[in-house]
Amino acid sequence: MSETAPRNRPENPTTEPAAGTPKTLGAGPGTAAAGAATDRPRRGGGDPALRGRTTIADGVVEKIAGMAARDVVGVHAMGGGLARTFGVVRDRVPGGRSVTRGVKAEVGEVQTALDLEIVVDYGVSIADVARAVRENVIAAVERMTGLEVVEVNIAVSDVKLPDEEEESPEPRLQ
Repeated sequence: MSETAPRNRPENPTTEPAAGTPKTLGAGPGTAAAGAATDRPRRGGGDPALRGRTTIADGVVEKIAGMAARDVVGVHAMGGGLARTFGVVRDRVPGGRSVTRGVKAEVGEVQTALDLEIVVDYGVSIADVARAVRENVIAAVERMTGLEVVEVNIAVSDVKLPDEEEESPEPRLQ
C-alpha cells in the first residue's frame, strides 16, 4: 500500500460487505437479483443509524412531556400561579397557547431529565396522579425521541378547588 492510500479502507471494496450486513436482500440462489448485488460495490455499508447524528432540542422534549402530562386525569393545569396567570393572557392570543408551561427538560445525547410543575384537581390522589403523569411522560418521550428518561420530578404547586373560578385578569378595555 502506498503512503497516500487510505489505511482504513479495504484494498478491494467489492469483495465482501462489512461484517453484519446482509450480502443480498430478497434474493436467493439462482435468481436474477442474486448476481446483481455482487456486480456493483456497496455504497455506505453498515448500519444507516451510524451515518450521522440526530439532536433533539429541549423544547421538543418539553412539548412532548407537556402534552403527555395534560392527558392524565386529575391534572388541572401546568405551571405555577404566576406562569398560569400569564398563560391565561397568552392563551387568548391566537397561536399563543404554550404546551411547555410548567415543563423544563435537560436533554443530553442519549438521556433526558424532566421537571414538571402541575396543579391537580381537588379530591384526586396526588400520589396516583403523579405516578400516572410520570408513566405517561416517560412512555411518550421515550417512544417519540428514543431518549432514555432518567428522571421525572413533579412539583404539585396547587390544588384546584371546585368552587374556585379560573384565574383570569380583568380585560383592560370595556
